[in-house]
Amino acid sequence: MPQLESLFPDLKDIQVIDQSIPYSQYTPLDLSGANADLSQLDMKKPKDFETYIENHLQKNKAKIAYGGYNEERNLYDDKTLFDDEQTDKRNIHIGMDLWIKAGTPVLAVLDGTVHGFDFNAGLGNYGPTIILKHNISNHIFYTLYGHLSSDSIENLEIGTVFRQGQQLATLGDASVNGGYSPHLHFQIIKNIGTNFGDYPGVCSKKDLPFYLDNCPDPNLLLKIQ
Repeated sequence: MPQLESLFPDLKDIQVIDQSIPYSQYTPLDLSGANADLSQLDMKKPKDFETYIENHLQKNKAKIAYGGYNEERNLYDDKTLFDDEQTDKRNIHIGMDLWIKAGTPVLAVLDGTVHGFDFNAGLGNYGPTIILKHNISNHIFYTLYGHLSSDSIENLEIGTVFRQGQQLATLGDASVNGGYSPHLHFQIIKNIGTNFGDYPGVCSKKDLPFYLDNCPDPNLLLKIQ
């Protein structure tokens, strides 16, 4: 049986957020430690970072900023969620972030059913989160949608079917999404194990080989560029 990633090139018209915005209006965003601009921001103030995102979009004449897969970040340094003394520091992002205003529609990338959902509370966490289960050519895998609005999970039920392109949720603001500027964390997961409504989106260097294999680059599916 072919690897899951080998099936992605045959999947067409995949979008995960506001399908009225074409990929020509997306722009990359570097949030790694190499971006000197970030050192000038107080990352504890989501509004300041939101202004930075808005300026980046305006400068690049874009509506959505995206990126972050396999990106080593300093954004998590002030968040105890990512600094467990018993393990290596978790600071490598293993999903894709799509930065746009709160309330933006989030779409199911493929036909799927709700595997789990939860409000993952706490600074730096996902906030409201939905995980869909998919079956493509006998490959079972999952997609995670994090930093959603509270309304997105209020009346949701396990097993609910969503079709490709159907609105799944809306983006939340900093009051519910873990204290971040509004954005979607989108992640592909091959083997979800016993996780339900949650799955690590940031890992340590020690664990990176496992997560790069288990969580393929979302752009292989989205094909933004």
